[in-house]
Amino acid sequence: MIKFKSAMVIVLSLVLSAASVVPSMAALVYDPDNGTWVEASTLQTRARGGSAIRKEVVSYESRYKPGTIVIETDERRLYLVLEDGKAMKYGIGVGRDGFTWSGTHRITRKAEWPGWTPPPQMRKRVPDLPAYMPGGPDNPLGARALYIGSTLYRVHGTSEPRSIGLAVSSGCIRLTNEDVQDLYDRVAVGAQIVVNH
Repeated sequence: MIKFKSAMVIVLSLVLSAASVVPSMAALVYDPDNGTWVEASTLQTRARGGSAIRKEVVSYESRYKPGTIVIETDERRLYLVLEDGKAMKYGIGVGRDGFTWSGTHRITRKAEWPGWTPPPQMRKRVPDLPAYMPGGPDNPLGARALYIGSTLYRVHGTSEPRSIGLAVSSGCIRLTNEDVQDLYDRVAVGAQIVVNH
């Protein structure tokens, strides 16, 4: 009986030791900042550390008609032109060095909780990316996406609100999920979008 109890204590000790060494199987999400898959809690913890850039209505004289989106990448701001010399100003994340661009296009499509198909160029740079990621809270495109002409770029939400105000993307324009939902409701397919760099 004593040998049996001793054997059970040894087995139990081994099981507990193994459990402390084996990492827990947490959900992994893609971190576009460093091109790897990380535990969701890591991004959520980092996201809480960022400071919010609040949207606001500002005076904005321009030659563009209401409904036009004007992106000032150097400012890290997106302006939605309103009536009477005003604009809704949002904080944005922009393309990092080597991924900046400018031009005038139209919004050709809008999507809620869009799925993400990384382009071949991105999959070549980051081989462990999935071929497709369904929409949802952990998807890098966030809650909404506005597709820009025939480009690979989008104005979209993000699962990483701490990236707003930074140059971290592969060329897309990021807003917080809250802000992209607000913009999505205000902008029509066919709206002009001007990206200045």
